[in-house]
Amino acid sequence: MTDTAIDLTVFKELQDTAGEDFVKELVDTFLAEAPQMLNALRDALAAGDADKFRRAAHSFKSNSHTFGAMTLGAMARELEHKGLDLARQADAGTTNALDALAQEYGRVAARLTGLRNG
Repeated sequence: MTDTAIDLTVFKELQDTAGEDFVKELVDTFLAEAPQMLNALRDALAAGDADKFRRAAHSFKSNSHTFGAMTLGAMARELEHKGLDLARQADAGTTNALDALAQEYGRVAARLTGLRNG
């Protein structure tokens, strides 16, 4: 895990490539859609729908990496590859992998909001 939620080198490269205004729009879209992706993961887990679960985890991973949220992306990649079995396992005896993903997303969302507004 890194000390920060966002790899600033990746984020700045995105801004340089796509432009700051467009990156603000991308951040807004991600912040709006990520909670829906988390819900899709939880729904797929509850339904035992491995394909839907993997697709949602893949989208979450890809979107996270776009902004340099490397830890979040790695967590989503782990869910994508290990699927429902990993999501059902207890993490530190108290939270499952989806709860850990949601917690890391909270860190990322706060940092992205600061970068977007800064």
